[in-house]
Amino acid sequence: MANQLQPLSTSAAAAADAGPREAILDLQSRVNRDIIGQERVVERLVIALLANGNVLLEGLPGLAKTRAIKSLSRNLESAFSRIQFTPDLLPSDVTGGEVYRGEGTGGGTFEFRKGPVFGNLVLADEINRAPAKVQSALLEAMEERQVTVSGKRYPLPDLFMVLATQNPIEQEGTYPLPEAQMDRFLMHVTIDYPSDADEVRVLRLVRAENAGAGAAPPPKIPQSIVFDARREIDAVTTVGAVETYMVALIAATRRPSEYGDKLRHWIALGASPRGSLALDRTARVVAWLRGRDYVVPEDVQAVAHDCLRHRISPSYEASADGVRVDDIVDEIVAQVAVPA
Repeated sequence: MANQLQPLSTSAAAAADAGPREAILDLQSRVNRDIIGQERVVERLVIALLANGNVLLEGLPGLAKTRAIKSLSRNLESAFSRIQFTPDLLPSDVTGGEVYRGEGTGGGTFEFRKGPVFGNLVLADEINRAPAKVQSALLEAMEERQVTVSGKRYPLPDLFMVLATQNPIEQEGTYPLPEAQMDRFLMHVTIDYPSDADEVRVLRLVRAENAGAGAAPPPKIPQSIVFDARREIDAVTTVGAVETYMVALIAATRRPSEYGDKLRHWIALGASPRGSLALDRTARVVAWLRGRDYVVPEDVQAVAHDCLRHRISPSYEASADGVRVDDIVDEIVAQVAVPA
């Protein structure tokens, strides 16, 4: 993995005055103070926010997946919604639905009541615990940024991101996400145990929070900062050689036999064109966060695992040999020639 970006430590007001980049790095720094030892995860959440995409967070219970998402919402001017996915959840519990309102004269009308998907940052907690019909209720929202109920379309907020979590080992009572929905996520981010030193800091942080639970939170960073940052990121350039490099990485997942026996035996199904789009969007964000207005191959490599992890289907042979998807991406990055 590439080195982590170095967040700046500034107040929200000073950061906003300095520019969108400094304000966003301040946001990242704040979340890092809440989520100790998970700088890579926090960085990916910020990248997805700026790239206007959705994130699937995967990790064992208790690794601060939900806390990271809540911390992002707490420090950013946004409406936070949480959907706890369970086997008895209905699609209308996600999108909302029409409710009949009677009137005194005996008549009445139907009015649409918005569901939790109409928030700015929507936490889909344990998304693989709900059946496919409920999971698919998110598809239109994630891709089209709208909800259709009874033939009427209801647009979602301009600032909208689904942050879904799932447990990678618990299979009983779960419904694996279909490839079509997995592909809707811009990034698939894995979260692992913190180091021993970081876990000591976690203990101290929670003690301090319990002792000062009534402390006032810092001022939130305005939504306008995110939109200003996105406009600057749109101006980041990608030269033809880097574009060709991104497409070559995706092509290696589709024609693995051209890159050696390992990949030929390991890959059953490659990435869709959304993989190329994801690499392009996120690499431009990384370049912007690093203070450049152009993309270099290292920016693409920094996000390759998170953009391709859920878009490659390993073969039975790879699964039998214990080859992880991350191992496959490592091999692809090693095999595809890097432009000068």
